[in-house]
Amino acid sequence: MKQNYIRVDLSEWSRGNLFKNYIDDMRIVMSLTVDVDVTKLIEFTRNNGLKFYPTMIWIVSKIVNAHDEFKYSWDKEKNLIKWDFVSPSYVDFHKEDENFTKLVTVFSDDLFEFHSRFMADKEKNKLKRAFVENQPLNSFDVTCIPWIKYKHFDVHVFDEGVFLAPVITWGKYEMEQGKYIMPLTMNIHHAVADGFHLSRFFIEVQELIHTLNTIK
Repeated sequence: MKQNYIRVDLSEWSRGNLFKNYIDDMRIVMSLTVDVDVTKLIEFTRNNGLKFYPTMIWIVSKIVNAHDEFKYSWDKEKNLIKWDFVSPSYVDFHKEDENFTKLVTVFSDDLFEFHSRFMADKEKNKLKRAFVENQPLNSFDVTCIPWIKYKHFDVHVFDEGVFLAPVITWGKYEMEQGKYIMPLTMNIHHAVADGFHLSRFFIEVQELIHTLNTIK
């Protein structure tokens, strides 16, 4: 699938000066963890014969793709670009040898189509380990720690401090006061997003979970 993007002219971008300040003078990555109510998500997956993991990946991918701040990257000439859409790069863990496959499933706005693509990719690559080759560049990182319910989680990307894509993680969900609560984390470079954008991501993820029953 063709990967489309536009080059960003900092002089014409309303965030251009802020972006330049953070990239040139003060490289900061924000990390925030929020408890999310996934009760309706669990019910929806069970009622529709879906798996929780790919459905949650679709939810965060849909919200990520709804906002420009999560779709920035660099081209080969190190020009700032914005992808037309981004796909999740996720981990498929293998209990038998405690290793994983890292792969990308191309995003679809349709949940059921994405779920089908995910299951096909998982099956196709089940014998592979580490990073699958020739993955699309227009991706962001998703990971899951389903064995523990944490309070906070932080991922350090050891590059030059210019990694712009979101890094999204969630942990184990547990019953609390009649609801299933799950920690959800996002790491994002301050050059492309502020606390407002970070907060909106969590608010819209929760809203989407609560309206899953309207999806056909």
